Amino acid sequence: MSLIAVEEAQARLQSAIRPITETEYLSLHDCDGRVLSADVASRLTQPPFDASAMDGYALKADEATEPGAVLRVIGESAAGRGFAGTVQRGEAVRIFTGAPVPQGADSVLLQEDAEKLEGGQIRTTFPVTMGRHIRPRGQDFREGDTTLTAGTLVDFTRITLAAAMNHAALPVYRKPRVAIIATGDELVSPGDRPGAHQIIGSNTFGIAAMARALGAEIIDLGIVGDDRVVIAGAIAKAEAAKADVVVTLGGASVGDHDLVQSTLLAAGMVLDFWKIAMRPGKPLMVGKLGDMHVLGLPGNPVSSMVCGLLFLEPLLATMGHRPLPDRMAIARLAAPLAANDRRQDYLRARLSKDTAGDLLVQSFGKQDSSMMNIFAQSDCLIIRPPHAPALEAGATCSILKLRPSSF
Repeated sequence: MSLIAVEEAQARLQSAIRPITETEYLSLHDCDGRVLSADVASRLTQPPFDASAMDGYALKADEATEPGAVLRVIGESAAGRGFAGTVQRGEAVRIFTGAPVPQGADSVLLQEDAEKLEGGQIRTTFPVTMGRHIRPRGQDFREGDTTLTAGTLVDFTRITLAAAMNHAALPVYRKPRVAIIATGDELVSPGDRPGAHQIIGSNTFGIAAMARALGAEIIDLGIVGDDRVVIAGAIAKAEAAKADVVVTLGGASVGDHDLVQSTLLAAGMVLDFWKIAMRPGKPLMVGKLGDMHVLGLPGNPVSSMVCGLLFLEPLLATMGHRPLPDRMAIARLAAPLAANDRRQDYLRARLSKDTAGDLLVQSFGKQDSSMMNIFAQSDCLIIRPPHAPALEAGATCSILKLRPSSF
């Protein structure tokens, strides 16, 4: 199978994705970060009555259009305990923020604009206008209003609104389930003591974090050795767990010890494509095993993470009805770049800003796909299309931000 372009590979994967349709109802305490699967209408009107926006006195505006009006205070209206009577001419009611405006009153005079007199009276010291400092009934929303729509990403603002609408639970799409299988006799888990020819398996944790950020549920199937039977067993566990996506790490090539692809094919995987014209990440594998998407990522840590950004993120965003992180930007080169070859290059780089606030980018000198330290220090990846010509300092280039909110 020949190398295919990154854009073609992304389009082919995207065309095969089917968004999740299953819904579950979750308590408001558990809805943060989930996506609404249906419209949500209010079960009541808010405010449920004309309410005071300030502490002061409820009165008739036409009696206090000029300072100096003298009114008799006939009672009090507090939040949760309104005044039961009606305000007549020459009268006022002491009122507090959030309290119902008494019948007969149409405005609120601020407490600091009232001078207390003897005999339970006040004198106004500031002109009053109709409706001043009153929150009218239904100003926020009314019963039956659809204030939250399907596809909305639930956050603290939407949870607060849902609670105010008298909803204790919300309908949300279930999370995409992502099974992760790390392969290789050379790998041991963090915290374990590696043997003389072993290394720590780190990719699982970065890929899991990436997937969780897009709302996925992680099924960590651990490290499996280079053994067809063991690999087949891990794949069967992913199927039994009803994973929507199985991500394999390493072993997707066709060397003597690369057994993942052949084992998946034997299990019934339909291979869509394999080997992408990109660096790092050339040995990417994409297919379907029944309804389960298969994403075979390279074993080198940086290759794995770059492929995750380009392929796993869009897959999970579409599947989970979520917006894709806004990673793309344009920056100016702080140093020259050499011409590129036939593969699309993703160069680890640092960002800064010039005096005008424009983005400047400079690539690291070393770009080996096993070097995670440089990757962690990077702010972005410079995207170099196939056969891109050499660029001088100051030229513009496309970048993919690793931390979108940082710059």
